[in-house]
Amino acid sequence: MTKSNKPIVWGPFAAGGTLTAFLTPALIALTLLAGLGQVPEALSYEHLHAFAAHWVGKAALVVVIGLSLWSAAHRLRITCYDLGVRADAAVATIVYAGALAGTGAAVLYLLRI
Repeated sequence: MTKSNKPIVWGPFAAGGTLTAFLTPALIALTLLAGLGQVPEALSYEHLHAFAAHWVGKAALVVVIGLSLWSAAHRLRITCYDLGVRADAAVATIVYAGALAGTGAAVLYLLRI
């Protein structure tokens, strides 16, 4: 029986999809509140900057961003395949490299805070 690499791809995809599914409605509600000028004090710029400046906040943000990008990359790969793009190795390389680049950019940006 041959070994499969699918658990390596599906694990972060499932984690990112679940995390994104839970966080997206909350982010939409908070964005709506911010648009209406009703931002809670705990979400002020100073509080969020302090969160992002702490190492725990940086780690949490990198995990959320990285898993969300990995989930989106895997979804794009499967969508390309469903649309008839059969160059799976090229598509996988492009979308996963994009997810890796986005995660790297988030890490670099957070290290500057």
